[in-house]
Amino acid sequence: MTEAAASAAEAKPAPEEEQIELNRREFLNIAWLASLGIVTLSVSGMTLFFAYPRFREGEFGGVFPYGPVSGLPSLNEGPENIPKVKLWMANTEEGLYAIYKVCPHLGCLYGWSDQENKFICPCHGSQYEKNGDYILGPAPRSLDRFVLTIVDEDGNELAQTPPDGGPVPLPDNENAIIRVDTGNRINGENHG
Repeated sequence: MTEAAASAAEAKPAPEEEQIELNRREFLNIAWLASLGIVTLSVSGMTLFFAYPRFREGEFGGVFPYGPVSGLPSLNEGPENIPKVKLWMANTEEGLYAIYKVCPHLGCLYGWSDQENKFICPCHGSQYEKNGDYILGPAPRSLDRFVLTIVDEDGNELAQTPPDGGPVPLPDNENAIIRVDTGNRINGENHG
């Protein structure tokens, strides 16, 4: 290559980057796919938002602050009904129970009978003792129980429901606070 040819090649301006031209059909396809993606992400986000459980303190599925030990029903009284979180608070001679308010037979809401001193399900007649143990009826097991924890004023744990769902002994501290974890249920014992 001669010097004249080399200088002519250098004098030529560099080619500009080629621009990609979109026709109308390609533009509409890209716009349609982008809007479909945005809608899919929005629907997925809202589905996750509503599907993810958000339990706050005091609601069913979260920790329910029952209150101080001094507020419990006495031993000779029936259990206390707490409909907001679907539980019965039963104070027995063995100790304290937080009993789930749904019958294990078919999911009916049962009640306490002061005359017969037991729980009776109105749908199919299953009967249970004050501590939730099965007496008779078509139910397959005893009543389910929630895990409850008793803490002192500083938040130190004094007692907790054992893994088998047994009673929680009451501490001597009348100011101790009872908390019921309605998201932690222990199934009742099978009887048959």
